[in-house]
Amino acid sequence: MNLSICVIFFMLLLIISIILFIYSINFLMMDLVIFIEWELLSINTSSIVMSILMDWMSLMFMSFVLYISSMVIYYSKEYMEGDENLIRFIMLVLMFVLSMMFLIISPNLISILLGWDGLGLVSYCLVIYYQNVKSYNAGMLTALSNRIGDVALLMSIAWMLNYGSWNYIYYLEIMKNDYSMTFIMYMVVLAAMTKSAQIPFSSWLPAAMAAPTPVSALVHSSTLVTAGVYLLIRFNYSFMNTFLSNMLLFISVLTMFMAGLGANYEFDLKKIIALSTLSQLGLMMSILSMGYYKMAFFHLLTHALFKALLFMCAGSIIHNMKNNQDIRLMGNLFSCMPLTISCMNVANLALCGMPFLAGFYSKDLILELFSLSIFNVLMFLLYFLSTGLTVCYTFRLIYFTMTGTFNFNSVNSVNDEYWVMLKSMLGLLFLAIMGGSMLSWLILTTPVMICLPLSLKLLALLVSLIGAILGYELFQYKISWNLVLLKHYKLLYYIGNMWYMPSISTIGVNFFSLKIGYKIINVIDQGWNEYIGGQGIYKWMINNTNLLYYIYKNDLKIYLSMFVLWILLIILFIS
Repeated sequence: MNLSICVIFFMLLLIISIILFIYSINFLMMDLVIFIEWELLSINTSSIVMSILMDWMSLMFMSFVLYISSMVIYYSKEYMEGDENLIRFIMLVLMFVLSMMFLIISPNLISILLGWDGLGLVSYCLVIYYQNVKSYNAGMLTALSNRIGDVALLMSIAWMLNYGSWNYIYYLEIMKNDYSMTFIMYMVVLAAMTKSAQIPFSSWLPAAMAAPTPVSALVHSSTLVTAGVYLLIRFNYSFMNTFLSNMLLFISVLTMFMAGLGANYEFDLKKIIALSTLSQLGLMMSILSMGYYKMAFFHLLTHALFKALLFMCAGSIIHNMKNNQDIRLMGNLFSCMPLTISCMNVANLALCGMPFLAGFYSKDLILELFSLSIFNVLMFLLYFLSTGLTVCYTFRLIYFTMTGTFNFNSVNSVNDEYWVMLKSMLGLLFLAIMGGSMLSWLILTTPVMICLPLSLKLLALLVSLIGAILGYELFQYKISWNLVLLKHYKLLYYIGNMWYMPSISTIGVNFFSLKIGYKIINVIDQGWNEYIGGQGIYKWMINNTNLLYYIYKNDLKIYLSMFVLWILLIILFIS
């Protein structure tokens, strides 16, 4: 039986995922935590120990990551068909998964750094997989943005020497009360913000869409971008009810709002989904900074399921449209590829928080918990506006892809015949429908009593409904609406371009340093410094050499005059 590398690793990862999920349920029911210390090396009194933390949270997260990875690898079998470097691609994905496993099971900052840096390096290799200028630029932006977080994590490792061990899990309570150790928390939060692309590090996430779509389905839905959230879930006891948690809440809500606004002006299919991921990351971070770490973890898992499915559907559409990603050139895809569009609509509605789909159980509960909390009007407005914008861009996407006529006339054969890709999508479809209720039974073991007035209780539903109507209706009036928008072009460019963040992250960093460098070269290197320094010495030496050469030409007059001069000098010195 001839099995391809994709099928072998698909089966392997799927089996491990199912085993880990069963174990996670067992650990959750029995309330078990297993802490393993594996001594790698012992020289005299020094020992190098690898610590592993096994609890229900790490096992469940690993199970979900492996399940999505298995589906992505199976999906790649057809999506990456004909690619000369398929084995390299699969190996990179597996290295990525391995780095993620390191990160998840580590109660130790050193071993976390192994996984953390592994994620950064492998994601760089995956983003530049299609070797062109756009991919290289996106890869460099991704790597350098994440490097800031890596440095923050290294600094927190150095500061933790004050404790005598790098197993942070022992010191979470002490960190909260010890003011000299708050530096560690600031560094950890900074690292998490870079990895989870919060403001001002948001520009790398949409840029990373230059990677192949299976990578986006894995990396930018369930693993790399949620690594920061997962790290803060582990550290959650240390920064609750502090200035740091309030600051994180403000930044994350702003990120939600910014991404929601930007997605409504975007026409690239993958970038819309990337901005949607950014918005959901803001949601996870915000609820985490309020102290509901279980809710953040719950939303992290449900989001991973429907977002990976959404990316896979987008990949199938792009594959069919001959690598075209512009949603304006799509339309009436429902009649051409009904199965793919059905999966996409389920994922889209789960993202909106449609009742009884995966996203509803986590998102609705988060919004109700937020309504129950004490925050100012600005936070409240931004939170619910962001929710409305999520539904708005989702229905805009549905309008552009499903309704009207097919606009890309040069492509005739758009169909649903990619069976391997469809099978991997259907594997996630089941969990995108059932996953939320299943996880709510498992994770939220005690019922949550949320007592709200009817107006607040229905507010989330009302905001979603208004967002859906706006998203569908506004973009039907294409010509007149576009003419109205052109009057406010600069404002709309600012909103649609993520508040100029990509420009600030690229030109903003390079421009002034390059300009100063150019002036330094002109003034110093090619100015007086050149005349006094290298070129000046060179000219002086040339002149002196010419003089000496003239002297050494053995001219008798010069020889005799020099001899006389020499004698006179000797007489003068003697006298």
